[in-house]
Amino acid sequence: MILSVIIVNYNVRYFLEQCILSVQKATRAIDSEIIIVDNNSTDDSCKMVKDNFPSLRLIENKNNVGFSTANNQGVAIAKGDYVCILNPDTAVAEDVFTKSLDYANSLKDLGALGCYLMDGTGCFLPESKRNLPTPLVSALKLLGFSNKYYAAAIPDNEKGNVPVLVGAFMLLKRSVYKKVNGFDQDYFMYGEDIDLSYKLEKAGFKNYYLGTALTLHYKGESTTKNKIYLQRFYGAMAIFYEKHFTTNFLIDGVIKCMVWFQTHLFSHSSSDTPKAKNIQAGYVMTEDLALFSKISAVVDLPLKACSKSIFQDSLHHNSLFIFDAAYMSYDQIFTVMKQLQGRGNHFRIRPQNCDFILGSDQSDQKGSVLVF
Repeated sequence: MILSVIIVNYNVRYFLEQCILSVQKATRAIDSEIIIVDNNSTDDSCKMVKDNFPSLRLIENKNNVGFSTANNQGVAIAKGDYVCILNPDTAVAEDVFTKSLDYANSLKDLGALGCYLMDGTGCFLPESKRNLPTPLVSALKLLGFSNKYYAAAIPDNEKGNVPVLVGAFMLLKRSVYKKVNGFDQDYFMYGEDIDLSYKLEKAGFKNYYLGTALTLHYKGESTTKNKIYLQRFYGAMAIFYEKHFTTNFLIDGVIKCMVWFQTHLFSHSSSDTPKAKNIQAGYVMTEDLALFSKISAVVDLPLKACSKSIFQDSLHHNSLFIFDAAYMSYDQIFTVMKQLQGRGNHFRIRPQNCDFILGSDQSDQKGSVLVF
């Protein structure tokens, strides 16, 4: 078997369903398997997998064992030469695995491979490619100087060696994953992808970024970005520094002060509710008139059923676009989102044969699920 896709899920049933559907499309021509590891979700995630995808391998944990342990569980039963660690709040382009595997097979020193991640607004996520977050680099980022935190030397749409990848999408050989003992289980959530990236490079491998392979990462569906999240995130970074770096009193003090500032400022200034936007027009990209009627009945906005030819006009602003994934490929959807981002536009996707639409208007806020 060539590829095993490992998806660790926690309470994101609808996003998980879209993720699985997109992975199935992207692996049709690849000898592969999908392994779901559920961390004791309280929604009907496991029931959905059993009912809709009975052939998939499902591990049902009785407790939330965390991201690292759950992924290690999945890899332990994987059969593929390669494994892909994939977040449940993602959707992949149809060619993401063929492109990634082709590039991976051309590299003799491959550690892990990452791809172009975009958020629900169509914007590139800079954490797709990062430099090593040394204590000094991290302290500067906390102060607002993040130019050395991200690997900006490689253009977003190109490829090359980068020190650190993000755990939302990491493809690597199963043998290499096991050689470095996979994810460090001292991390419950956050920091484990940085740790694995660093372990791979210390073991003599190199990590690579492929900017032509596209994945949508809603980023925030499994977690809420609040004070607890920030404390856990920077706590994970403290574990990373303790394991891999020798720090001093001054650096430790600066980082602790910045963490305190970030967590307290965030807790007073942020909200889980995205700000309302001025949407002036709504479009459903579909050929299914029955589907259009169902969506129109639950969306509080006049909608028009449109074909892909509408995008020949590049002047769309402040509009809502609802994409039917049975009509447009994920690759086409992502291309449109990239082109129209930054103009006040909103995007939603209806996964094929599903009775819901998904979207996210802010990468650091909880996304939306609308069932019809």
